[in-house]
Amino acid sequence: MNAAAPRVTARYWEKRPDGSAACHLCPHHCIVKPGKTGICMAKTNEGGELIANAYGLTTSLNLDPMEKKPLYHFHPGTRILSIGPNACNFCCRFCQNFQISQQSALTRYLSPEELVRDARASGSVGVAYTYSEPLMWYEYLLDACRAVKEAGMVNVLVSNGHLEPEPYDGLLPLIDALNIDIKSMDEAFYRKMCKGWLPPVLRNVAATAGKAHIEITNLVIPTLNDTDADFEKLARFIASADPFIPLHFSRYYPMYKLDIPATPVDTLIRAARIAKNHLKYVFIGNAHVEEFSHSLCPFCGHLLIERLGYTVSVTGVKKGHCLSCGEAVKIVC
Repeated sequence: MNAAAPRVTARYWEKRPDGSAACHLCPHHCIVKPGKTGICMAKTNEGGELIANAYGLTTSLNLDPMEKKPLYHFHPGTRILSIGPNACNFCCRFCQNFQISQQSALTRYLSPEELVRDARASGSVGVAYTYSEPLMWYEYLLDACRAVKEAGMVNVLVSNGHLEPEPYDGLLPLIDALNIDIKSMDEAFYRKMCKGWLPPVLRNVAATAGKAHIEITNLVIPTLNDTDADFEKLARFIASADPFIPLHFSRYYPMYKLDIPATPVDTLIRAARIAKNHLKYVFIGNAHVEEFSHSLCPFCGHLLIERLGYTVSVTGVKKGHCLSCGEAVKIVC
């Protein structure tokens, strides 16, 4: 651990008579004994006090395309400084970033003030908290997000959404945009493949709609969450929150503890066509499919944003309105 990192007491916990600490930040409600750490790796019991041991310790510092988050309708074509903790409260068997989410990794301390300085120096529109599970950085997020906002920049959260309502709602006013990963609409999938629960994620997606820009990612894994019923249920849920929420179907590749073959592109196309019956914007990630690469006006079909990989051309939208028909298209430029 970087010696410069401050000792910060965690939020949302209580001390128990036996000296253990009951964490109430996420649905796991870990009981952390003295000298031990919660399953997220970001909270440690030091002498009966729960400490945010990952505070400000980042595994990465990169200037990424906004589309890499993925966020297609939030400041398209810009770049954003991206950081992430060595922590996660899921144990996904298919984790694409297991080196920093499931095991110890090298980190460096970055204070909120340094984060703002680096974001400004890089020409970034703000900061994205991403790569593993930034919600486990909760105490740092509160401080960093306030500093970023005060500097006139945006905060982006890329998350599994697995947090208790009170801390989630307390953080939300500081966040400008989120991409939340709904891994499946099947509770059994969450319990078996992720060691978590689905209802808290769905609750937080619904709570976000109308309060911050939100987009959804679904990693499609053959035989596990790739039926027509899976795609239909997911699209209907998102549409119930807001049919303008963009949905990204992402191609799975064998990783970590899962060796199922990669998702066929035809499956992604089938998923996107089903979802398009309910949602205004559906995209395919990790595979180029022309039909689901660009943003078209849901009212008149005019090309709003053209994409080729991370090359983006914003030609048909201005101040959130289609330049052809004038309708509001819910794109933040």
